[in-house]
Amino acid sequence: MVSVKTEGKNILFEAQGLHKLWSFKSKLEIPKEHILNAYQNDDELSGWKGWRAPGTSVPYLITAGTFHLSGNRIFWDVVNKENTIIISLKDEEYQKLIIEVENPEEAIKLLKGKQ
Repeated sequence: MVSVKTEGKNILFEAQGLHKLWSFKSKLEIPKEHILNAYQNDDELSGWKGWRAPGTSVPYLITAGTFHLSGNRIFWDVVNKENTIIISLKDEEYQKLIIEVENPEEAIKLLKGKQ
């Protein structure tokens, strides 16, 4: 799971517990203006995730780390698909973050500046 919080003009995404180990990354700090959209979409969570490098992938259990798909770098940290949000980015190392959060609705509101 990833915590999401505002820190000045940035959003801090911080992996919790063993997710730090599985995803090979403990935190990401993204300027608010680089966040294009935040949403939920079950269709984007299924199928092939791309080439993993580095990361952890156990089918039907966990997807975490950096994945390369169609020329894009995507950061995954998902165990529970129901609590997963997708964040589209611009001008960043990753084009998308696909992460599990405690409260998806609250995280999406925060990322869209409605909180």
